[in-house]
Amino acid sequence: MKFRFYLILFTLLLLPMTSSAKSVRLNIQGVDKELHKILESALALPASLISEDKINRSWLRYHQRQLPELVSASLEPYGYFHSQVESQVEEIKQGEYQLNVEVKPGQPLKVSTLELNVTGPGDSFPPLLQLLDSFPLHVDDILRQDIYKEGKAELLKGAINLGYFDAKFQQHQILVNRDTQQVNIILQLESGARFQFGKTVFMDHGEYQERFLRRYLSYQEWDYFSQKKLDQTRKRMRDANLFRSINIQPVRDQVEEQQIPIKIDLKPAPRHQFFPGIGYGTDSGVRGSLRYRNRNLFHRGHEFQGDLRISEKNQYFLTTYTIPDLDHLDRMTRFHAGIIHEDNTSYESDKLFTEAEYIRPFYKKLNASLFIRQERERYWINDDSSELSRLLLSGVRLSWSQVDDLINPHRGIQMRLKLKGGADALFSNIDFLQFIGNITTIHPLPQKLSLVLHLRGAATWHSSSFNRIPASLRFFPGGGEGVRGYKYKTLGPKDNDGDYIGGKHLLVANIGLEKKLNPDWGIVIFTDIGNSFNKWSDYNTKQGAGIGANYYTSIGPLHFDVARPIGDQKKKWRLSLSIGAAW
Repeated sequence: MKFRFYLILFTLLLLPMTSSAKSVRLNIQGVDKELHKILESALALPASLISEDKINRSWLRYHQRQLPELVSASLEPYGYFHSQVESQVEEIKQGEYQLNVEVKPGQPLKVSTLELNVTGPGDSFPPLLQLLDSFPLHVDDILRQDIYKEGKAELLKGAINLGYFDAKFQQHQILVNRDTQQVNIILQLESGARFQFGKTVFMDHGEYQERFLRRYLSYQEWDYFSQKKLDQTRKRMRDANLFRSINIQPVRDQVEEQQIPIKIDLKPAPRHQFFPGIGYGTDSGVRGSLRYRNRNLFHRGHEFQGDLRISEKNQYFLTTYTIPDLDHLDRMTRFHAGIIHEDNTSYESDKLFTEAEYIRPFYKKLNASLFIRQERERYWINDDSSELSRLLLSGVRLSWSQVDDLINPHRGIQMRLKLKGGADALFSNIDFLQFIGNITTIHPLPQKLSLVLHLRGAATWHSSSFNRIPASLRFFPGGGEGVRGYKYKTLGPKDNDGDYIGGKHLLVANIGLEKKLNPDWGIVIFTDIGNSFNKWSDYNTKQGAGIGANYYTSIGPLHFDVARPIGDQKKKWRLSLSIGAAW
């Protein structure tokens, strides 16, 4: 019976359609929207009903007789095994007919028993048993054969991804008793043996040494196979930004002793990169930049990067040389050198520095950087005579983050801490210790709102005169990175002439509430409060508030803010432009 039905249906669908088919319409009643859509497709009128612009009444009556079987075959996969159909042909006007179909689907059958089992070596392997727990059909669910097939495919795929390449279903049945309305599902998976990682072969990896590339592997030979580990390896290589294409495949036809080899085909990106740029920021003015990157210096995976930026208010040239740890992906040594010139409202500074740092994870998501830095800075504060500072600094940087997206985050928290110091007895002309901490959080709220909080604090301890602390180690929190509404690099303690001289301590909070308009745009209202100071008794908080817009791009959000000080009517609105998340 089933065969005859499908043969008829197949034959009807092959017949050509004509524009005159609009002379016969289909009207389905008695079902909800979901079933109506299913039946509308299954009961589509065949083109053979129209012949030479006339209705073939014989074919129409034949099609009408097939409706109960068509409806039954269409609804049974969705749990409806007792459907009833009544139909009639109605002539609306001469030459135009309507086939009215009244469907009573009845009550859908529900799953009575569900037997899911794993046999073989994987019968007690927890991840494999978890796949059974996540099967999408449960007892008392309406029988959906499409969901059953999807769950069955995902179960087999999951077993293979865990290394059970020979997994197969020994038994897979849906037993339906129409009289008792019982549905019993039996699904038994034979796991077979679990395979292990074999040798990893790198194909066409250019000038990169194989030892350097093996740092990216998240597995070792003889580890049990896991597709998750292959995906993690692919992500590591993608995040390195060294390759134009990455293809990682297990080689099934070369399995030996239940070890499956892995083939990794890499197409390296060009070694040399140049990134020119031009822009404008209210704190920097018009600026131009050029970045050069060599991805594979000396063919050893070393990296060199040079950054040049010239703007109205500051200029710098920075270089970084990175030596990767060949045994650990997350460890490296970096050497920095640079020249920085800054000329703003409160001070002018020329600084030359070199630095060496060693970076490694410390605990879970906590990363640590140990560094030693030499600085020579000549500075002028408020056009006073120049001062010269020579420092040999050592310290540690700590960072911890849990963010859903580093470029355009929606939820997360990040903390950054830095402790550094120098001593007169160790090639510095002042004794001091300085701590700087930053905490940023973003928390989603209903109605597409997000609360953003950024706290920044710093403290400086010194035995030398405050006047000997160079300008770059003092805090001037006015501007886009501090209290918006105030001029860049202002605020903090003043001298006898009323000029800003910077503070040795800092405490600033930025609070914003953003409303997402669409995936690309958001509007935000914010307030900033805080200041720098030398003693708690001198802490005089300043506050600014305003409104802004964020435009989200692939390289981070663009921020357009206007703000003004609160409590100072003489101050005008100030525009602030910046790019990138606060992470």
